[in-house]
Amino acid sequence: QVQLVESGGGSVQPGGSLKLSCAINGRLSIMHAMGWYRQAPGKQRELVATITSGGRMNYADSVKGRFTIARDNAKSTLYLQMNSLKPEDTAVYYCNADYTSLGNRADSWGQGTQVTVSS
Repeated sequence: QVQLVESGGGSVQPGGSLKLSCAINGRLSIMHAMGWYRQAPGKQRELVATITSGGRMNYADSVKGRFTIARDNAKSTLYLQMNSLKPEDTAVYYCNADYTSLGNRADSWGQGTQVTVSS
């Protein structure tokens, strides 16, 4: 079982920046893709950004040009650099991993980290 632990959330003014981290703990044989999702109060969880094992990145239209997803395989960590933050970016941000472990395809979610953008 792979465990994901997010960090880096907090409160920031509009136009500010935050960097989220997701530490990956556990044994796996193949990491297929990882991503960041978010859920605002009263709304469904939505995709923010994903990155495949081959390095292909995908972003929600609402964050293109402002957010950057990256991974450090040596540190087993996924990042989300968020710039030019807007109040509508306020949400709980979750890390997700799609992987194979012991021959089984599975996915894991982190516990979430709160991001609040407000003046």
